[in-house]
Amino acid sequence: MKAQNVTFIGFEDDFEESQAVLFGVPFDGTASFKPGARFAPAAMREDSWAIESYSPYLDLDLEDLKLFDYGNLELPFGDKMKALAMIEETVDEILKSNKVPVMIGGEHLITFAPVKALLKKHKDLHVIHFDAHTDLREHYLDENFSHATVIRRIAELIGPKNLNSFCIRSGLRDEFIWAKKNANLEKFTYKTLPACVKRLKDKAVYITIDLDVFDPSVFPGTGTPEPGGINFHQMLEIIGILSKLDNVVGMDLVELSPKHDASGVSTAVACKTLRELVLATIKVK
Repeated sequence: MKAQNVTFIGFEDDFEESQAVLFGVPFDGTASFKPGARFAPAAMREDSWAIESYSPYLDLDLEDLKLFDYGNLELPFGDKMKALAMIEETVDEILKSNKVPVMIGGEHLITFAPVKALLKKHKDLHVIHFDAHTDLREHYLDENFSHATVIRRIAELIGPKNLNSFCIRSGLRDEFIWAKKNANLEKFTYKTLPACVKRLKDKAVYITIDLDVFDPSVFPGTGTPEPGGINFHQMLEIIGILSKLDNVVGMDLVELSPKHDASGVSTAVACKTLRELVLATIKVK
């Protein structure tokens, strides 16, 4: 693997010596409202150089870790299943080298691929999911694979009891009924997250953050904004809780749509969220 020219700040080490590998997935092929998430990986890399690698919140620095930026995957237009297969192959390659995959999207459907890849290595894989939306539809517009169905497909892969969703504030009634019967879903907030993290402390955990979990007043640059979300300080609290996990095996940030926020604030929030999440969950060796 070779790095691209413009890397995310702090992800400047060689692949061989790295602990974690960042890769971008510029795909929004099932976006149903406002597409544009395909532009997020490039925007985040460019704007990351306006922030620092050091986190005053955690007193940690990306420079203290060994991190590699693989660049963006080149994916086919109009073929989501082939795109998912290519993402899965990339994660397979990262895992063969015993490194942690860090994915930036792109729309939320892409999360299916790294979870599928990780399940080959970790049979008891758990997913911690932050989002405005349930994403638990059985079908959407007669499609099984969509940004609106991805968490349902993931639940089928890992088992619904291994799915833990937080801050959910939008979805069909049937989705909430299904989650109440089958999975672990907390509406509106994350009060039960500490108990979840305590329960999963030693388990293999994948973290997926749909950035529309933020309130639109904080993060307007997303394809499906939903009022009533969290602020950045609450995200820092969430990440602080996640730092107590001992075996985070992968993570992603998805659904930034930079062209829907001309101010650039949403991209800055996404960059800092990624910095904090990586520093909190990948330990210095």
